[in-house]
Amino acid sequence: MQVILANMIAILAIVCMVGAACYYIYKEKKKGTRCIGCPMAGNCSKAKAGKMTCGSPEEKSSK
Repeated sequence: MQVILANMIAILAIVCMVGAACYYIYKEKKKGTRCIGCPMAGNCSKAKAGKMTCGSPEEKSSK
């Protein structure tokens, strides 16, 4: 019985963490944030020049 309870608590904690992460991404996208989690916070030279946004498919394919 204790093993099942421990597993349920672990599963609940993981589901809560994933849910919170999804909610954060949804909230940031709704605000219009382009670079969620970018260490430069959208202040890189490419983003300032308006050429690319952080994490765009064009940027990934050029690497």
